Amino acid sequence: MIIDSLASAGKYASMHPLFAKAFEYISKQNLASLETGKFEIDGQHLKAIVSDKPGVTAAESTAKFECHNKHIDIQVCINGRETIGWKPRDSCVDQRGEYNEEKDVVFYNDAPDTYFELTGGQFAIFYPEDVHAPMIGDGMIKKLVIKVKL
Repeated sequence: MIIDSLASAGKYASMHPLFAKAFEYISKQNLASLETGKFEIDGQHLKAIVSDKPGVTAAESTAKFECHNKHIDIQVCINGRETIGWKPRDSCVDQRGEYNEEKDVVFYNDAPDTYFELTGGQFAIFYPEDVHAPMIGDGMIKKLVIKVKL
């Protein structure tokens, strides 16, 4: 997992073949005026999801404590204060259900080891080994998630 601000995003461009394109897309957007929805950036390789909704409690978010096998998430906080729970996948012991290949998600009943907060202009990168519980907070949280195909 990586946590940083968009002002420093350029230093991560070489970490994955699609990161440069993903961060270029982010830098060219007027983030505050992005409409909610799902958007294709580069076919099946890069997709954007914009949400603008009320934050949830930690219990609600950890009920969907998730990670992915085929995608990396770049999660950008646009507005609001978002708390995210995290735990390394290899420390999780209580998988809930089977992996959903269509949605590329697997859930765990485990609790996060740590929580951190993102505010406007900050982002987190979650690899398949990063189990995460996003959208914890009070008030509205607007965010952009870039799904990077592995």
